[in-house]
Amino acid sequence: MVAQGTFELNRLPKRPRELLLAWDAADEYLLNTFAEQLIQVDAASTVVRVLIVNDSFGALAVALSAYRPCVVSDSYLSQQATRQNLAANHLPEHSVNLLTSLDPLEGVFDIVLIKVPKTLALLEDQLIRLRPHLTLATKIILAGMIKTMPPSVWKLLERLVGPTTTSLAKKKARLIFATLEPELMVAANPYPVCYRLENTEYLISNHANVFSRDSLDIGTRFFLQHLPVRQDACDIFDLGCGNGLVGLIAAERCPSAVVHFIDESFMAVASARDNFNRAFTGQRQATFCVGDGLMDVVSNSADLILCNPPFHQQNTIGDQIAVSLFKQSLRVLRKGGEIWVIGNRHLGYQNYLDRLFGAHTVIAVNSKFIIMKAWRTG
Repeated sequence: MVAQGTFELNRLPKRPRELLLAWDAADEYLLNTFAEQLIQVDAASTVVRVLIVNDSFGALAVALSAYRPCVVSDSYLSQQATRQNLAANHLPEHSVNLLTSLDPLEGVFDIVLIKVPKTLALLEDQLIRLRPHLTLATKIILAGMIKTMPPSVWKLLERLVGPTTTSLAKKKARLIFATLEPELMVAANPYPVCYRLENTEYLISNHANVFSRDSLDIGTRFFLQHLPVRQDACDIFDLGCGNGLVGLIAAERCPSAVVHFIDESFMAVASARDNFNRAFTGQRQATFCVGDGLMDVVSNSADLILCNPPFHQQNTIGDQIAVSLFKQSLRVLRKGGEIWVIGNRHLGYQNYLDRLFGAHTVIAVNSKFIIMKAWRTG
């Protein structure tokens, strides 16, 4: 319950007996501050342009739907949760304008509410994109749990927007208030960043919210060293594709296959598309999808699924996304089709694979990572 009312909110992906909330104390603090201090007008009679950025599961959008806010997110799951939570509270979907992280903004905003993202590079990209849409009168507030707000957040705000002040902490949450400094000299947006993939001629570009955007990470390097060669594979899925490196190299090793890139990050899929098209200059077929894993993929349509599952969602660590991806993979694989998974050794993914598929085989292991495969038998 917040100043705007009481709302029903759920997380995605849905789990039975969900123990995690679809909001946090920073959402509550932000909404109550919005009502108490910032808005002294009737939303029904006065047009106030509100922008919400990085709303995890729609808590802010649902509570402020009367203002018809623009809501920017890089997460497909966040957008889907917002749609579902609007419906659960009998609010029309058109009461918010859902935008991806790469969609252009229009006009200026009176109020900007930003949840601090896990990746500071994403915040940097967002602030640079946002700056032309701010005025001296724009109220800019960032919110987050104290443990997720390092001093670099303040430095970034002061470098890209202007002076800041800070609220007192409440329930381990904090707000930062920023004011536009019009004379501030802000450099051009550095994203996407590019690097040459080691031992290849491939130029890899990465948007701000892509994991390991500056260089090849050690987990992917290990996975690439052990990717299978499947001459018989027709359809390969790079599940949770990130910048698409795994699918790109799989396409190189399996020349007859169509590679399907899937991620819930709009920036990840855009990066994967750019990297694949640059590498193969239109000579290979591939598909690119922003979505909830394999949820919308037809059953019995994959020969090979390659997956490096995320073990966090925003700032929450857990195995719920990995388990969901494994369950979806079992349905989507053709008989005899394989899923290859890499993960940190301590995560215990092999237990889930055994439970779902009946068995697994270890392909390779080092001091930090393990690569496994499982297959559909029926």
